Amino acid sequence: MQHRISQSSLYKQCPRLVTHLTALGDVPESAKLPPQLLHLVRLRASQLNHCGFCQKMHADEARADGELQSRLDVLPAWKELSCFTAEERAALAWTEALTLINHVEITHAVFQSALDNFGESGLIELTAVIVQINSWNRIAVSFRFQPDIK
Repeated sequence: MQHRISQSSLYKQCPRLVTHLTALGDVPESAKLPPQLLHLVRLRASQLNHCGFCQKMHADEARADGELQSRLDVLPAWKELSCFTAEERAALAWTEALTLINHVEITHAVFQSALDNFGESGLIELTAVIVQINSWNRIAVSFRFQPDIK
């Protein structure tokens, strides 16, 4: 599969897109969203969106930050497994609800769990990260960005 538009061309021709999307995912420390949780969220959204480029990148970043490969291997089955914390489960449920919003209603239970785990400001920040990764997924998939697989 060939690139349609390269990353470098996107970055050169539309730097504001890169700047603004990058800023959208810059989470302040006050949000208390651990990097490990954000890696899982970004990876799960990328899996749902079939974005191989972003899956590779976020799995690599997660491992570099100490995430266990065994947890990454079973991330699609997070609902069935006890290796994910309550906070991670709430974030993953919120991620799936927002990513699949055109297919699934966001239930009160999913919203309330996310709110209970992250508070209002944390949930807003988490939502910004999910919006950001979904945007990047759409760019990478539509322009056919290719990961560097070795």
